[in-house]
Amino acid sequence: MSTPSSPLGSGTQVLDSALRPGVWDEYVGQKQVKANVRIAIDAAKKRGGMPEHFLFYGPPGVGKTTLAHLVAITLDAPLKTTSGVAIERAADLAAILTNLEEGTVLFIDEIHRLSHKIEELLYPALEGSHLDIVLGKGPSARTVELALPSFTLVGATTRVADLSGPLRSRFGGGIYQLDFYTPEDLRDIIRRSAEILGLAAPDEVVERIAARSRATPRVANALLKRVRDYAEVKGRPLSGDLCDEACLMFGVDSLGLTKDDRRYLDTLLKGFHGGPAGVRALVAALHEDLDTVEHVYEPYLLRIGFIERSPRGRILTTAGREYLEGLSALF
Repeated sequence: MSTPSSPLGSGTQVLDSALRPGVWDEYVGQKQVKANVRIAIDAAKKRGGMPEHFLFYGPPGVGKTTLAHLVAITLDAPLKTTSGVAIERAADLAAILTNLEEGTVLFIDEIHRLSHKIEELLYPALEGSHLDIVLGKGPSARTVELALPSFTLVGATTRVADLSGPLRSRFGGGIYQLDFYTPEDLRDIIRRSAEILGLAAPDEVVERIAARSRATPRVANALLKRVRDYAEVKGRPLSGDLCDEACLMFGVDSLGLTKDDRRYLDTLLKGFHGGPAGVRALVAALHEDLDTVEHVYEPYLLRIGFIERSPRGRILTTAGREYLEGLSALF
């Protein structure tokens, strides 16, 4: 008996869009954030205007983009999406803002990548719905004020400290931290995603995928799709044993750690005797960039207590050492 094929097809973007919650009740977790954002939106709707600007920050994959979509859906407003890295010049920002429809939700992902010059250009747009454009140079230069349609900016970032204080202060709708998810919330997300994908996922499969999901919904959905693909290719129904078999092939262990995580831990142990190791020396030994190490590898390893950050550098904990000692039994 083979696992049922998904009625949604196999396109990655189509699947990701289908799995994204379209109403608030489908958005699992982050209860306090949801409650605060909905209050701000409902109050603005009663006044007949747009809510103030929102900033969401937290690790990758915890629902920042989904919240932006829900804000637009709730307001019945068009959503314009861009990213901080895509806005390199003042002209790029001017083109985006002047082409917005009235009542648009503008979503800027990784907003910390905006340059300080672009940030300063945003200030009047966020505060007074106008854009100050400087024409010409030298003594003949003049400033032209362009009126903008009303809009709500939703910013998302994994590095909120990199935003300047003046820009953070413009998010009057609130600055909200999204955290890692609980196992219970992850199980609910996996069950919902399995239903959308047309999968019969036993509880043992849900449990195993949740345990390997690094407390992150994006990882949970991605792993569910990969296990589904494995089951379809093998012509077998989803089961706990099949899930373990698939994850072993993917290199994902029972804690959700990948070969890159294990390489990090192994380098810290063998290359630096367990630490403390300066992060730049560790980055060089791993042949990775600093952002990847600090914002991809380390957050989850810190969360599960395998490493510590100290003023002298990274330290492998006792739990991390015990994990490496038992690695041969896991793989």
